[in-house]
Amino acid sequence: QVQLVESGGGLVQPGGSLRLSCAASGSIYRLNSMGWYRQAPGKERVLVATITNGGSTTYADSVKGRFTISRGIAKNTVYLQGNSLKPEDTAVYYCNAYDDRVPRDYWGKGTLVTVSS
Repeated sequence: QVQLVESGGGLVQPGGSLRLSCAASGSIYRLNSMGWYRQAPGKERVLVATITNGGSTTYADSVKGRFTISRGIAKNTVYLQGNSLKPEDTAVYYCNAYDDRVPRDYWGKGTLVTVSS
């Protein structure tokens, strides 16, 4: 089992920045990748960014050039740095971790990011 806890959400002005953190605990040695998804009101949950154990990253087109995903040295923490935020970035952001041996996704409870003036 893996537990994920997000932090760092809140109210941000358009053009501002945010930094989300996700701490993983439990059987983290089983994880192949970690990442962030988001769900806007009335919409489906979608990929924002992922990072593998080897450091390979994937980004949604909507955030390329504005968001950066990274992992801590101990590999049990993943960060999402977002710059030049737009109102359409408003969503609940969920931390994700993936174990391809099961396979299984793990999810955090989510953190709300609101981009508004």
